[in-house]
Amino acid sequence: MTTKITPQLLADMYGCPLARAQIYADPLNDAMEKYEINTDDRIATFLAQVGHESGRLQFVREIWGPDKCPWQAKYEGSESLGNTQPGDGFKFRGRGLIQITGRDNYAACGTDLNLPLLDQPELLESPKYAALSAGWFWNLKKLNQYADDDDFETMTRRINGGLNGLDDRQSLLDDIKQAMA
Repeated sequence: MTTKITPQLLADMYGCPLARAQIYADPLNDAMEKYEINTDDRIATFLAQVGHESGRLQFVREIWGPDKCPWQAKYEGSESLGNTQPGDGFKFRGRGLIQITGRDNYAACGTDLNLPLLDQPELLESPKYAALSAGWFWNLKKLNQYADDDDFETMTRRINGGLNGLDDRQSLLDDIKQAMA
């Protein structure tokens, strides 16, 4: 890896408290190493996407409230997410630094990380597994190639399904590149 992310660098990149950055620096470095997020462009885009998806490391579990977030009601019974049992929408809501969502994604991530995520989905809330699941998702969606091609919009679509938060993601990317320089 060309740049090892220190807690101070992570705090500077995200504008978050150093104490929070200290919790996530090593797990993020481990995930980036495991999934070959190992060039400055890959690291910067990964951290920009993680930063947006996690609210700059504040959230590892989706804030739940179908009355406030109508799209969450669609999780329940969603065949595309594999949510086949009552309560799956809530149980398998977004977790991790890139919000793994749905029974099928939890099952696949659990298999690859050797974790019992169908029985213990909250494991993705720990710093280690929150970071590893983000790396797993990154690898699954082949996002290194989009980082290498400087195709940030396609990358964002593959993570989010659209361009939600693109301005924030781009701003984070710019800040991260500056901090890494």
